[in-house]
Amino acid sequence: MVEFGFTSLLPSLLAIILALKSKNVYISLFFATVLAYFILNDFAFASSLMGVVELFVSLLSEAWVLKTLAFALLAGSIIALIEASGGIEGFVEFMQKRVALVKDERSALLLSYFLGVLIFVESSITALVSGAVGRSFAPRYKIAQAKLALVCDSTSASISSIIAINGWGALLLGLIASQVEQGVVEANPIELLIEGILFNFYSFSALVVTMLFILYDFRLGAMKHATYKEPTVIRHNLKKASLWFMVLPILVMVASVFVYLYITGDGDILSGSGSSAIFYTMATTLALMLPFYTLSGNMSFGKFARSARDGFVAFVPITTILLLAFAIGEATHKLEAGVYLASLITDSIDPIFIAALIFLISSVISFATGTSWGTFSIMMPIAIPLAISTDASVALAIGAVISGGVFGDHCSPISDTTIISSMAADCEIIEHVQTQLPYALLSGGIALLLFIVVALLL
Repeated sequence: MVEFGFTSLLPSLLAIILALKSKNVYISLFFATVLAYFILNDFAFASSLMGVVELFVSLLSEAWVLKTLAFALLAGSIIALIEASGGIEGFVEFMQKRVALVKDERSALLLSYFLGVLIFVESSITALVSGAVGRSFAPRYKIAQAKLALVCDSTSASISSIIAINGWGALLLGLIASQVEQGVVEANPIELLIEGILFNFYSFSALVVTMLFILYDFRLGAMKHATYKEPTVIRHNLKKASLWFMVLPILVMVASVFVYLYITGDGDILSGSGSSAIFYTMATTLALMLPFYTLSGNMSFGKFARSARDGFVAFVPITTILLLAFAIGEATHKLEAGVYLASLITDSIDPIFIAALIFLISSVISFATGTSWGTFSIMMPIAIPLAISTDASVALAIGAVISGGVFGDHCSPISDTTIISSMAADCEIIEHVQTQLPYALLSGGIALLLFIVVALLL
């Protein structure tokens, strides 16, 4: 039995309850982290507080953390520059007048949806781009920010876990390959990953449910009360320029992710570093935007610098929340909360229900820790041997781990995907969690049923 048992779940539960009650994510995440260290240090006051300080120092010493935080800040600069250039307004005009693709709320949300599906290279970039475009249509058609946040969130992680030619694929392939190398399963890791992705029922269900939500505007739960809210900062007399001032930076971002995954993977995209790739991508995009915007006469160097600075500063709060999310994630890892939840799986379960159980456990771990990637890392070494020992489908078990990781991540208020999608859509985090939850549960229910049905057919 894990040392801390059920107690290991208390910090995550505190973070979720405080976030829902206080509406303050900063306080919720911080006090949950403090509670975790009090538990780790047997409630010794001095050593617990020292542990919290050392945690943040160690996080800010980690290269991947610094790159991820820098990515968020640079993303703020890029989004601000694209908006200041008039590229988004030019794109909006093109879609409304030149090709007449956007005429109402439905078509505007569909555009954000398809952008989210097409930009599959990194979930955060997906959410940021689809959110930035959707926000420009929101005032015209009075689109509730909660609706846009649902579209951003449901497409970003879902499509990134399906078309896994990105950091997601690199992590999953590495976890599967380690099981192959250890002799746990005899198979080609890439083929096993592809088969597992085909059973990623939650991500497929979430994409379908979101599409139906856009087409038929069926409102569940808190979404029934979601309305358009005027942004805190209202922009007047927006500049309008060629749509290429938006499109080209996005194309550079998409292409650069592949390039840097290839470079950091020493020629193998699926072995590349996701955190490094997205950081270098944003730095490259920002560097190329400078001559493009200034030499074309779109803006002066001074305006470029001011816009980049303003965007950078605007994303400081979201970056702070990300750091706090990393902190609670690290704390729950030390408490072995995920391992405790996974230990609840027993070998006495009928093989037909193995995939469904793996999906449920992965969902709870992801929800409690706020990380799909952490869930993959915990559950993949458990799910594959479990499937083999019970004569269940290994590929179906892999699909259940991926599905559960994405599902819990979508539901959790401490997830970085949830946080970034909320920010991209200019929606309050707690409102986004409350309005998205019924749709995530619907998609999750469909996925759970499919895992049982498919296990019966295999």
